Amino acid sequence: MTAPAPTATPTAVTAPPPPPPPPRTFPPPEDLRALALRHGLTVAGARPPLPEYVRQLWSRRDFVVAFATARLTAQYSQARLGQLWQVATPLLNAAVYYLIFGVLMNARQSVPDYVPFLLTGVFVWTFTSGTLLAGTRAISGNLGLVRALHFPRASLPLSLALQQLQQFLLSLVALLAILLCCGQFPTWRWLLVVPALALQTLFNTGAALVLARIAARTPDVSQLMPFALRTWMYASGVMWSIRHPTGTGRLPGGATLALQCNPVAVYIDLMRSALIGSHTPDRLPPYVWALAVGWALLTFGGGFLWFWQAEERYGRG
Repeated sequence: MTAPAPTATPTAVTAPPPPPPPPRTFPPPEDLRALALRHGLTVAGARPPLPEYVRQLWSRRDFVVAFATARLTAQYSQARLGQLWQVATPLLNAAVYYLIFGVLMNARQSVPDYVPFLLTGVFVWTFTSGTLLAGTRAISGNLGLVRALHFPRASLPLSLALQQLQQFLLSLVALLAILLCCGQFPTWRWLLVVPALALQTLFNTGAALVLARIAARTPDVSQLMPFALRTWMYASGVMWSIRHPTGTGRLPGGATLALQCNPVAVYIDLMRSALIGSHTPDRLPPYVWALAVGWALLTFGGGFLWFWQAEERYGRG
């Protein structure tokens, strides 16, 4: 018998691969821009023109007030004394400064009514320093809100500046009561507190806008601010008189002029001149009100414009 012939195994035929798809073409950027304009599309988060930006801020004024009030209410919610710390903190600082500068360094001998002098300086300085510290955290401390919602970013530093103003108004009531206990009775000059406080608020808000933009890019600024503010405080005549410094020597004329032009020293001098009977306006430089107005308008106007220019970059990167 003969073996059967082997059967041939069929060979699989592989289909040729499909040709690659043609490269996808995109219209040039000019066409995309025209297409977006034709359908009314705008860039998300784009910086609006300055007049429109101001209108958007004004339309959100209720948010600014509510945000400031809520933060003020929650600030000392965990403390037993609550809102009393708004007054207790500057009073404790004033007690320490009185011991060091008034008693040990004997600054009270060259300054009449030293206790009202010191208390007024401490309360006014606390208003400015608190606003500047809050400004450094306006953007960097609210990144979740900035990245989640679209709104004018200037609302945040403005809200924090308003919160500090509300806190200072509460402290001012306590300061006036303490001044009455120290024998400083109301006169017509107490009315000058209103324009002085308004100008200081403008200055503080403008400086907070500047620091908010800087700290948004460099968060470490908030760690350096306490050291810078402490140096600024010593140069602002909070605990000592710029015109009558403590010690045996006197400051050179140029240094005295530079310290008197210091914006915080200007606002402190105006408040002291308004509230303390022995610190009459004739003790102040003749240009003190011009300096107060100039610092307020320059800082607020320049700070607002500088903050607005970086509107598109907040919360990114």
